[in-house]
Amino acid sequence: MMQRPYEEEETDRTSCEEECVTLDAQECSEEAKQTKEELKREIEHLKAQVAFLSIWSPTGLDHPHGTDVVLLAAEDGPNGGPSMGVPVHMAMLASRSPIFKAMLEDEMDESRTGTIKISGMSYDALRAFVGYLYAEACLDEQMASELLVLAEKYQVKPLKAYCEKFLVSKLNWDNSIINYVFAHQHNAKLLLEAALSLIKDNLDKLRKRQEYSILVEKDPRLVVELYEACVAKQENDAAPKDTSAKL
Repeated sequence: MMQRPYEEEETDRTSCEEECVTLDAQECSEEAKQTKEELKREIEHLKAQVAFLSIWSPTGLDHPHGTDVVLLAAEDGPNGGPSMGVPVHMAMLASRSPIFKAMLEDEMDESRTGTIKISGMSYDALRAFVGYLYAEACLDEQMASELLVLAEKYQVKPLKAYCEKFLVSKLNWDNSIINYVFAHQHNAKLLLEAALSLIKDNLDKLRKRQEYSILVEKDPRLVVELYEACVAKQENDAAPKDTSAKL
């Protein structure tokens, strides 16, 4: 029997509806799977926070239940004694840092021994670092600088941003050159721009600073870059005014 046109339309419509239902079901399944994975990660993160906070005290950091990694500072520990390990959960490190994640998942020495040695970092800085991962870090300028270096090295971006904002809040003419050099070394763009702006505003006093003389001697290339950046910034600041004048 020949199928009538309206029957063909009905068949096509039914076929499309079935296809849409199938696609919707697949999309929902994928979304549900992703949501489930995200919830599992969040639960693990919260469990680690609870375990850490349950043993946190102002007098020291004992070995919390369930931790499976120890961070070991290369420098001396408190009061000049041997460096002590700072315990942390592997899941916490892996979730916050792609570098630590790679170390712990790729059968490196760190994953086998459960110990990660951090060169050029103090015990206090490592303890503050772990404190930040679970809760928050109490900062002064020295600690913020140390933690920024650590955050840059291990790609903990929220901590780096946190330290940068703190250092910018403490920025003044007296520490502007030191912070400019530090920011340049560790790719801290927010701090670099803030320090550069302050130096530009006091360019006439720059040569009188001892830090400037030391920089000229140790790293003349950076001095040239500093002046080039100041000139570029002045040109950029002047550009809108020139445009307005022409209009």
